[in-house]
Amino acid sequence: MEQFVLRWGDMGTQWGVNRSVAQIQALLFLSERPLTAEDIAAKLGMARSNVSNSLKELLAWKLIHRVPVLGDRRDHYEAEADLWQMATKVAQGRKAREIDPMVAAIGAAMQDIDDPRISAKVRQRLVTMHEFVTTVDGWYQQMLQVPPAQIMTLIRMGAKVVGLLRFVSGRGGSKTDQT
Repeated sequence: MEQFVLRWGDMGTQWGVNRSVAQIQALLFLSERPLTAEDIAAKLGMARSNVSNSLKELLAWKLIHRVPVLGDRRDHYEAEADLWQMATKVAQGRKAREIDPMVAAIGAAMQDIDDPRISAKVRQRLVTMHEFVTTVDGWYQQMLQVPPAQIMTLIRMGAKVVGLLRFVSGRGGSKTDQT
């Protein structure tokens, strides 16, 4: 358990997440019972203030939630245990913070696309980027409607789907065919 918590914290920093936040999420994910902030601070050797701030961030991401415990007035915390829900919440949070502002910026740039001061090359690049981000955004919205079991089936099919796409498009198997 200790090794997982430490490694998860390391991976969190690579994803742009504070190490403490990632470690607390990992600890709560593996915990068999809800933990208080004091429990977390003691188990991880962290300052109580650091734990408190990290819990607030995890609550904002909806990766943990408060759980009432009979006979104890303190807040107890439990991690989202459904891996698919966890991945979905992270994707939603990252989309809101990183992708949506990009979509808005490109949308705003498209408002002036007919400005004669914009060269044809720049215009084409903006149009191409706009098409790309709106297509990806639309795909993401569609995927939210697909049940997790069906998405997992598609993921497991992996190479078979790629082979089918190559067959349908009439392309060979070389990597240079991918565009």
